[in-house]
Amino acid sequence: MTGIRKATPEEAVELLEKGYVYLDVRSEPEFEQGHVPGAFNVPLMHLGPGGLSPNAEFMQVVESAFGKDEKLLVGCRSGGRSRRAVELMAAAGYSDLVDFPAGWEGSRDPFGRLTPGWIRKGLPAESGKTSGQAYSDVKNRKPR
Repeated sequence: MTGIRKATPEEAVELLEKGYVYLDVRSEPEFEQGHVPGAFNVPLMHLGPGGLSPNAEFMQVVESAFGKDEKLLVGCRSGGRSRRAVELMAAAGYSDLVDFPAGWEGSRDPFGRLTPGWIRKGLPAESGKTSGQAYSDVKNRKPR
């Protein structure tokens, strides 16, 4: 899918200051280890004994918790899951999406150079099962 807006860590901070909502699509354990302050967790993939497996209710939860015109900044660990989540959401009619390819840890460009992510840039972080932001709570969130 072409035309998906992308943000650097610095641009992500600016977008959040302008009212964008950070949607973290990493697994619940990854989210609990550390996340962007105020982020909401809806895992694209669940972490189990065999590794990552698709979250069958991803789009159902997204659609019940976030309005189609809500300003959403979507991030994961290093860009792969967020790109897929943004593609699924755009196909479902979400209109104001920004992919955060550097994510939490960072990503690599086609030449193998590291683009530091949120935590490697030393940006603010919170951890734990943050009330109202954890996946179990997001399932009950209503669109803004």
